[in-house]
This record gives sequence, C-alpha cells and structure tokens, in this order.
Amino acid sequence: MSHRSLRLLAGLPLVVALAAAAPVTARAQDAMDAKTAAFLRDRYVADMDSVHAKIMALAAAIPEDKYSWRPAAGVRSVSEVLMHLASEWMFYMPMSVGGKPPADFGPPRETLPRLEKITGKTEVVAQLDKGWAYGRQQLTSAEPATLTGQYAPWKVTLPEAAFGMTGDQHEHLGQLIAYARSVGVKPPWSK
Repeated sequence: MSHRSLRLLAGLPLVVALAAAAPVTARAQDAMDAKTAAFLRDRYVADMDSVHAKIMALAAAIPEDKYSWRPAAGVRSVSEVLMHLASEWMFYMPMSVGGKPPADFGPPRETLPRLEKITGKTEVVAQLDKGWAYGRQQLTSAEPATLTGQYAPWKVTLPEAAFGMTGDQHEHLGQLIAYARSVGVKPPWSK
C-alpha cells in the first residue's frame, strides 16, 4: 500500500465521525401526514400496553420480600427497576409525544431519584398504576397533527421517540424477567 493510501485511510475515521455528527435534515418526502402519525401513535400505544401488562404481572408475581433483591451491589433492585419504570411513564412517556409530566411531578433531577427510593410493594404498584394512567393518557391524547415532523421538547420525530421509548421499555422488561427468574418467579405468561 502506498504512503498516500495510508494517509487517506488514516483520515477515514475523522470523515466518518464528522458525517455522523452532521445534523440530519428532514426531507419533505420523509414527513408524515396526520393519518400516518395517528396510525404510528396507535401502534406505539399498543406496544406499550403489551409491555405494561407484563411489567404489572411481574410486579404482582414477585413477592414483596424479593423487592429489595439486586443482582449485585450498585445495580438497581427489583423495586428500583419498577419505580424507574413508573417514573418513565410519568415523565419520559408524555414527553415522547410532546406532552408534559404531571403538574405535581417537580424537578426531574429531584423527583426521579426520590421515586426510586419507594420500596414497599403496595406503594410501588400504586405508583406504577398512577404513572401508567398518566403516561398512557398523554400518549392517546397526543394530537396526530402535532406529531408529523420534529416536535418539542427533544426535536425528534414520532418514529424516533416511539422506537426509543419502546426499546427502553422492552429492555427493562427483560431485566425484570431475569430478576424474577433469579428469585424463583416464573413470568406468569410463560408456560
């Protein structure tokens, strides 16, 4: 390989990094109409409904004395994972469709860690119910016409927000399945 070829190859990582960091601009043909946004929002809700049902089944099936179990020091416990999900349903899920967290949510830097300190099964399940009811209402009431391009607060598109949120939720569901099996609980929907 020539010296010139080696110099060109050495610069390749910089070109790739600059291309990846360049702002992406939406093209007219990439924009959704309100009908498409409504369809995608409804699919997003359906996926979240499925994840929610399994999370709630695990929350019910795991005994309260196992809510403090964690796989290792410094890793979230069962109750912390469940409360993390409740807080995501109250905070991030509404924002994923341009909504807002509940009026009484408070500053996220304080509220999110405070919620993860709730450990009793009854209160955890109550917070899951509260978070889900609020977050789902925000999803279903999001006006499709406002979801056709990039929107506040993150300047993302509905596909980016929905896939990001559901991906995270499925990851936490998998985490809870592993936790449940580790404490001797078979996921209720498993046969």
